[in-house]
Amino acid sequence: QVQLVESGGGLVQAGGSLRLSCAASGGSFSSRTMGWFRQAPGKEREFVARRNWRDSMTYYVDSVKGRFTISIDNAKNTVYLQMNNLKPEDTAVYYCAATAAYGSGYFLWGQGTQVTVSS
Repeated sequence: QVQLVESGGGLVQAGGSLRLSCAASGGSFSSRTMGWFRQAPGKEREFVARRNWRDSMTYYVDSVKGRFTISIDNAKNTVYLQMNNLKPEDTAVYYCAATAAYGSGYFLWGQGTQVTVSS
């Protein structure tokens, strides 16, 4: 079964750091785009970051530029989201997602992991 499983969420104080992991399994992801999204209470789901598995092209939403980094460990088939200088407004459920090979629409989603930033 092709699936994504997130981990690494938790409680952290403002200004702290956290690294989320997304383990990909069940197929080849080398031609896919991997993304991180988040949904805070009372807000719509929003895009956070994306990275192409194949060519390492990345893009970040303005609110996290300079603070978050998306990376991929090919040997472990794992996508990471390193989050530094966390703010209370970063509190949300974070989801990893994947497109189809050479696709642009996300169809495969993880179950989500909760990130809570205290002030």
